[in-house]
Amino acid sequence: MAAAVATFGIRSVPSNIWLHKFGARTAAASIRSRSFTTLASLSPVEDTEDIQLNVIPKENARESVSSTSNNNNYKSNKSYYPKRGQTLELVCESLAFKGKGVCKVADSGFVLMCDRALPGERFIGRVTRKKDNYAEVKKLKTITPHSDYVEAPCEYASHCGGCKTQSLSYEAQLKAKEQQVCDLVVHVGKFSDQEPEFAGVMKPIVPCDIQFHYRNKESEELDILLTANASFGLAVMMEFSFGPKGWVPAEQLQEKSTDECVYALGLHAPGFFDKVLNVNKCLLQSDSANEKSGNESCATWRRTVIVEDYGVQEGRRKHHNVLEKENENMHEFHGYISFKVVLATVQECWRDPELGLSPWNVHSHTGFLKHLMLRSGRNIETGLPELMVNFVTSSDNPECLRPLVEKIATIPEVVSIVNNVNTSIGNTSVGEKEYTLYGKSTITEILRGLTFQISANSFFQTNTRQADVLYKLIEDCAFLKGDGSEIVLDLFCGTGTIGLTLAKRVKHVYGFEVVAQAVSDARQNATLNFINNATFIEGDLNKIDSTFASNLPKPDIVITDPNRPGMHIKLIKFLLRLRASRIIYVSCNPATCARDLNYLCYGVPEQNIEGRYRLSSLQPVDMFPHTPHIECVCSLELR
Repeated sequence: MAAAVATFGIRSVPSNIWLHKFGARTAAASIRSRSFTTLASLSPVEDTEDIQLNVIPKENARESVSSTSNNNNYKSNKSYYPKRGQTLELVCESLAFKGKGVCKVADSGFVLMCDRALPGERFIGRVTRKKDNYAEVKKLKTITPHSDYVEAPCEYASHCGGCKTQSLSYEAQLKAKEQQVCDLVVHVGKFSDQEPEFAGVMKPIVPCDIQFHYRNKESEELDILLTANASFGLAVMMEFSFGPKGWVPAEQLQEKSTDECVYALGLHAPGFFDKVLNVNKCLLQSDSANEKSGNESCATWRRTVIVEDYGVQEGRRKHHNVLEKENENMHEFHGYISFKVVLATVQECWRDPELGLSPWNVHSHTGFLKHLMLRSGRNIETGLPELMVNFVTSSDNPECLRPLVEKIATIPEVVSIVNNVNTSIGNTSVGEKEYTLYGKSTITEILRGLTFQISANSFFQTNTRQADVLYKLIEDCAFLKGDGSEIVLDLFCGTGTIGLTLAKRVKHVYGFEVVAQAVSDARQNATLNFINNATFIEGDLNKIDSTFASNLPKPDIVITDPNRPGMHIKLIKFLLRLRASRIIYVSCNPATCARDLNYLCYGVPEQNIEGRYRLSSLQPVDMFPHTPHIECVCSLELR
């Protein structure tokens, strides 16, 4: 705490007695290095009331406290532990896995976790939740920006639940993510970073080069590759949610129009499942594009957007056809523009009372529209984008969507419009039924020279450019002989992307996946690419028994790519019994990855499980810049 009296805007003021204690103790609140860490970003005060808090200078605090007769709880020799509702001044010095800044009280070592706090940032925060060994803090106001501050180009960066670290330089993001993986492997995985060989195991993080491809004066916002709900990177999938009432940040409440429709279509506010931040434009959209007249047709508006975003002057008509522009990112760029047009079209129409379309209410479990999902693929002949529009609804009534479908179908890139029906009260986007309302039921994408069909509910990497890098790393880690003699077991295979990219160099690929539609897509993808040495089997890898894979030849290489919870202990036991010479573990959750690596290498003593593998390399990959998500490719060798 500075020696001078500091004044900050906050919502409420504690009692004068507590202020003395606050002044004496919060000077010691700071962040220290921690084995786990998280990502967050700079945001303004989120409270609606601002009053002045006079923080007592450190040198005067004890004298003030001792003169207060009613302060019976204060003891100078007792470590300080904050309570729920208290307001503190904190400094963030490191990041933790999952996107939260980690602060520590200096004398007690008590941990405070704050969303959207970044290293070096000094801020005022309120304790919102207290647990045994840590507390959660809500940031009220930034006093001093963090160490590697950059201007966040997205106007929603402080409010949406997607990209949390736009105001942190990309170099600092990479450094933080690499350190998080290292910390998790050491503290969760029990690997020692003090051993000389660890330096050779832990590889530097692979950056996402798409961060730099769109940096030009004409289209700076194209640096922000947003997909909602933290699906971030190359815009292959975006998910928007419908809501009965739009959430507005506190500082914008005064700007809110009284006649504005309360219905919302947009992104979830961070930390809330029931609050939707209405998005009237895609966050990639340029200001000039958003100012276009609503009377223009979608086709005219789209053409103007493309011309203006590439900075082509009206007087140079011979250059205005950007389809002929030689640019390696044209597919992605046109996909972004088409996403903008689809979103604008839906936003323009869906609130029309004559259509009778109501948004889903997560509290009353009423309403029709749940989600709008956009997926982008690529035409295998032209290389131009193909868009799938998926309406997720709460009931089986596809005819209600017909007016919207007719408008969206006029957008040239839209080749598929589907309706997934999800009658559950949950917020999932996977439907029990699916209707194809326009065009075809799948779109295609090209990855590592192969063509893949993608259906509405199939998993496919949301950043295909970086997925190409990821799959090349997997192939390198596999150390394939290339003579067609090896057997590959591909666990959690999804639509077969990893296994099929290896198939032409091995004898046979056996893939297992729990989602029936993904298995169907994988088989179709094998046929589409003339691959006849790949077999895909539907099965739940969390429910295997002793007979699992007993009718298959023993694999030389196992590739496992589980979802965020990681592998079930039953599957780990199976792999330890199988004793394949090499396991490639691909993970989207470094925490569960570290746990599973520990089991495979060191076993589970309390269950009499003996580890049989040695971790030979661990390669972090940044698939989704500006988010806390990290992908890892780990190579394990049989001891």
